[in-house]
Amino acid sequence: MAERLLAVKGRFNTLNVDMIFNFPFQTDSMLQHDLETLLSLGIDQVTYYPLMVSTLTIKEIEKSMGKMDYQKERIFYEAIRKALSPFYEQRTVWCFSRKHGLIDEYVVNFDDYVGVGSGSIGYVDGTTFANTFNVNRYMDMVKGGELPIVAKRTFSLRERLLYDLFMRLFGLRASLEDLEKKYGFPITARILPEILFFRLSGAIRRNGRELVLTQKGNYLVLVFMREFFTAVNNFRDFLRTNR
Repeated sequence: MAERLLAVKGRFNTLNVDMIFNFPFQTDSMLQHDLETLLSLGIDQVTYYPLMVSTLTIKEIEKSMGKMDYQKERIFYEAIRKALSPFYEQRTVWCFSRKHGLIDEYVVNFDDYVGVGSGSIGYVDGTTFANTFNVNRYMDMVKGGELPIVAKRTFSLRERLLYDLFMRLFGLRASLEDLEKKYGFPITARILPEILFFRLSGAIRRNGRELVLTQKGNYLVLVFMREFFTAVNNFRDFLRTNR
C-alpha cells in the first residue's frame, strides 16, 4: 500500500489517506507502525476515523475480531494526535492536513448537501433525505421523473441549532456570531444546556464569541460523532432491509 501511495503522490491537489483505529485486535505497536509509515510518506492529508460499527454488524465484528474496547480508543486517539500534530494542522477532530483548502469532510465545509445516487443521504434546509438503496428502483424512479427519495425527516428548530453546533465543533470551533447570522436571532439561550455541559466538562473554552475545543473536547466530540455516524449506519441498514 505504501508503494501505491508513493506512486500517486503529487498527481492530485490533495492526497488523502483514510485510516481506521481501535480495531479489537489492534495493538499499540500496530498503531505506531502505521503512524511511522504515514509520516515517512509525507502524505498531504490523513483522516483517522475511529471504528464505527452498526448494531446489525457489531456481533459479527466481535465474533471475528474480538470485543470492542472504548477505553483503548481514547489512548489510541491521543497517540494519533501526538504523532501527527507536529507535522499536520488538525482540521477536524479526526482530519489532519498539511495544506489549506477543502478537507475530506463535507459536513464541515457545507451546511447543506444533496445526496446523489442509490443509498445516499442529503441534508437541505433542516430536512434530511435518503434515497432508495435498491439500484433498480432508483433507476426506475429517476427515469419516471420521480425523486428517488424513500425517507425524510424535518428537524425542529432546536435540533437544527444543535446539528449546526456539533458540526462546527467537529471542525474544532463554533462561531456563535456566524450561527446567529444564519438564523437571524440570538441562539445561546436555545442551546444553553449543551453549551453549559461542554463548558463544565472542560470540553470547550470561549474565545470572544467563538467556542473552541480543548484537548479534552477533541475526544468528547469524536465520541459524539462516532455515535452520530453509527446511527447513520443503523439507518442505512434499515433502509437496505426495508426500502
